Amino acid sequence: MGLTIVLLFLAAAVVFGIVTGVRIVPQAKVMVVERLGKFHRVASSGLNILIPFMDSPRAMEMRAGNRFTRNTLVDLREQVMGFETVQVITHDNVNMEVGSVIYYQIVDPGRALYQVENLALAIEQLTMTNLRNVMGGLTLDQTLTSRETVNTKLRMVLDEATEKWGVKVTRVELREIEPPQAIKAAMAKQMTAERERRAEVTKAEGDKAAAILQAEGEKISRILRAEAERDAEIARAEGHKRAVMLEAEGKAEATRLTFEAIHTGRATPEVLALRYLETLQELGKGDNKMFVPYEATTALGSIAMLKEVFANDAPAAPEAPR
Repeated sequence: MGLTIVLLFLAAAVVFGIVTGVRIVPQAKVMVVERLGKFHRVASSGLNILIPFMDSPRAMEMRAGNRFTRNTLVDLREQVMGFETVQVITHDNVNMEVGSVIYYQIVDPGRALYQVENLALAIEQLTMTNLRNVMGGLTLDQTLTSRETVNTKLRMVLDEATEKWGVKVTRVELREIEPPQAIKAAMAKQMTAERERRAEVTKAEGDKAAAILQAEGEKISRILRAEAERDAEIARAEGHKRAVMLEAEGKAEATRLTFEAIHTGRATPEVLALRYLETLQELGKGDNKMFVPYEATTALGSIAMLKEVFANDAPAAPEAPR
């Protein structure tokens, strides 16, 4: 009977040792193992054997949503921790509410357990404190327009502070920035005024461009009109010149043909007299005209000859006494 009890006790101890000594760690998670209350090793993912009553896993307190939980498995994946809005004061004394989100990763589970008592609470308080410090060094306009700058500064500060805890802060984002209602109203008025100013500037630039284009169009139109008039004048002059030349050439050709016809046909005096009379008829059409007949020219020639004869027969004038 006593031997049976001993065997049962041994069997229970073996079962208990197997249950408590064999641990399976999932992928991307580790387990911090202590031996007799002292850090022993970090159990990686897979099958791990612990010595009963000597080895025990150390639990870590982590934040899940708005509550803190304790777990013996340490997640090595990137964690997300969001914070409620906190009151901050900017450099120009504007009170606003800012919400943030940080992304971090545990790179050294041993230091994350033994260098800080509550890692999640420490990261939360450190984030809020440094968020107030960073926002306090910026003006309202800078906080609204330079979110990337704020994110970078805050990430660098948090990463430097959490390095000794075995934590790597990979990213920090400002989730929301809520200025006071009066500031929002002033910003809305400023935005409306700025848009109206831009509209006026755009309209003025458009009017200016339109006036410039219209002036350039008028200038080009005048230049083209002047060139067209010049070309027209040149064309008219060329046409007039060509007409005069053709008219002169025609007259010259007509005279040449008439002369050749007279000499070829050997015209008699009677024919010439007839042509003379026809020409006089054509010239006599109209008023206020006077013609000297062809025979009168012969008479005028005779008178001129008599004058010369009488001038030669006249006695010479006496020589004046010396």
